[in-house]
Amino acid sequence: MDVQAFPDRLAETVGRKRSQLVVGLDPRLDVLPMELRGEAVLGRAAAASAVARFCKGIVDAVNPYVVAVKPQAAFFEALGSDGMRALEEVCAYARSIGLLVILDAKRGDVGSTSRAYVAAYLEPNEEGIPMADAITASPYLGLDAVEPFLAACRRHGSGVFFLVRTSNAGAADVQDAMLSDGRPLWQHLATLVHEWGQPLVGEGGLSNVGAVVGATLPRAVSEARRLMPQTPLLLPGVGAQGATPADVARAFTSGPASALVTASRSVIFAFRDTEEDWRVAAAGAAERLSTQVWAASGW
Repeated sequence: MDVQAFPDRLAETVGRKRSQLVVGLDPRLDVLPMELRGEAVLGRAAAASAVARFCKGIVDAVNPYVVAVKPQAAFFEALGSDGMRALEEVCAYARSIGLLVILDAKRGDVGSTSRAYVAAYLEPNEEGIPMADAITASPYLGLDAVEPFLAACRRHGSGVFFLVRTSNAGAADVQDAMLSDGRPLWQHLATLVHEWGQPLVGEGGLSNVGAVVGATLPRAVSEARRLMPQTPLLLPGVGAQGATPADVARAFTSGPASALVTASRSVIFAFRDTEEDWRVAAAGAAERLSTQVWAASGW
């Protein structure tokens, strides 16, 4: 059975929900709601159970307002095998209620290792369902390392978002390094990502191959869109990192589904600034941000 390409699934969901918001699931044990924090100190198994309950509660709360969730693998991996079971449970739950899952794992290694990452996260399991619809990955080892991810896009309709210009302060140390032709390194990566994605453009005109570009850098967002016109952009940095929906408006010039804004702490821990139940607070934050992003996108 043919599987619809990731960008086409994305476009359908964006159009149906009138949203381009992705909520990151970064379940830090030290800031879980009080009702769950007590369990988090009772050992890994209990902590993983609390994390799963928290993430599933957030998924339910934000579901009407988002197109995808983005679990950060590290917070689950820190809890060992129990955490990995929680990650599988959360991903399966989100997909069961119609959300796309973008696994934030930033994987990337030599070809054989990348193939193992693909087998773990993007290939169908025994039930014929992959853990995630898409994954974040590093392009810094070059074509032989990214080819397994591109193969998953071809075979399974998966998506991959390669790190191009990230939002962290230290990114400039490497990604802004100037090449001999006067371009910063990240723009060379953007050109490569565009080239890798060209054979994988879906029916809606967007590629399975996306790019991570920090929303805290509006000029970089604009330049990234120019260099990668058919590339879905994943834009972290709105909310707790200080960027606003207006900062990323130019990312949407290739269509309403051509960019996704991700927010994590400002949504999932919104309860810390209110007296509301943590699920109610998350739903409210997601609804507001989704509306703001949609308006800024111009669609």
